[in-house]
Amino acid sequence: MDATASLFDAEASSIALFEPDPDRLEFRVAAGAHGAGAVGLQVKPTEGIAGFVFSTGQALALTDVGSDPRFDLKAAERTGYVPRSVAAVPLLDDEGSVGVLQVLDKRSSPSFSLRDMELLAIFASQATTAITATRVQRDTGRLLGEVLREMADGAMTDAHIEALVSDVTRTLDDHPESPFWRLVDHVASLRGLGERDLTLVGDILEVVARHAQRARRRA
Repeated sequence: MDATASLFDAEASSIALFEPDPDRLEFRVAAGAHGAGAVGLQVKPTEGIAGFVFSTGQALALTDVGSDPRFDLKAAERTGYVPRSVAAVPLLDDEGSVGVLQVLDKRSSPSFSLRDMELLAIFASQATTAITATRVQRDTGRLLGEVLREMADGAMTDAHIEALVSDVTRTLDDHPESPFWRLVDHVASLRGLGERDLTLVGDILEVVARHAQRARRRA
């Protein structure tokens, strides 16, 4: 984020990510002289400039945000900084929008150019890749932890295994450094488990493979 604020010579830049239960956009990171106040701010995913960009998947550049009906003044005031201009682009993965990247108030210009928006889209793509990788790693770790806990409780069923992995496998790929193969390495390290538990681990991998095949067919 520091690089984004520096490149655009902006007063602030930030990333808001979509979080469910309840649905919201939460500003997770920020940079620039006036960025820190945004961290932790939560807004509805259909409100404000960020909500518009997130919900529509459309980039937006405004020279006078105060005159735009989509601008949420109260949310801006909660950050301690009310911008004059804003450029915002969605963070898009294969399934849709996962968040929003915003840049506020270029010092060198009152507006954002087409070239600025192109550069911001590149930053957004890089940010989305990093965010997706982090979330997949988190989710695979959570998956393995939950599976092992259920193993210990003796409560794991085929249906439960499939439910646990169905969401995770949609983000896995065939690259040898992907979280998928790290998960396989973790499972392979459990050779000391008893026959029953090893059978369950095998069932997990079969379900992962089945979901991956389905995902490839859908693609």
